[in-house]
Amino acid sequence: MNRFAATLWELLAPARPARPTRSPRGRRAPSSTARRPRPIQGRYDTLVAEMKNAYGVRIHRWRSSSSGCAWEVRDRRGVVSRLIEAPYPRGPMSCAIFLHEIGHHAIGFGRYRPRCLEEYHAWAWAIDAMRANGFNVTAAVQKRMADSLRYAVAKAQRRGLKRVPRELLPYLETPAAT
Repeated sequence: MNRFAATLWELLAPARPARPTRSPRGRRAPSSTARRPRPIQGRYDTLVAEMKNAYGVRIHRWRSSSSGCAWEVRDRRGVVSRLIEAPYPRGPMSCAIFLHEIGHHAIGFGRYRPRCLEEYHAWAWAIDAMRANGFNVTAAVQKRMADSLRYAVAKAQRRGLKRVPRELLPYLETPAAT
């Protein structure tokens, strides 16, 4: 059928909006009414590329939530793939979470025992990396780190941890006052 020949119904029907295009990161491309890009976003983009290259990390998925996960996979030949899921850095909090997940690979899995101590070192690495790259470590980022470490220590204690490492003593849950 000739594509230029239209029926009366096709001429009278409202035009369908075009499907939104996808950007290379899988997010919707900004619309023409979107705000102008912030200059700092270029610095975040550069940070992502540098960290992926420096630590051989592959992004499994960009998360829309403020949570992350890091893991390694070994194939039959022993080749290690380093993977993370994290939010794409767009501000201090998402940057800290992204760097925390990179930090697990930077410090090495299983290097610190118990697991809550590994979490501490991954957070410390992330905060140091933010400062070294000139990113703002906000009070909200510091609170997120403290909350995360309090949770990790409490979880380890529920699972039978007897001695809390010295670095984690500030993150022990204090009993609620009655």
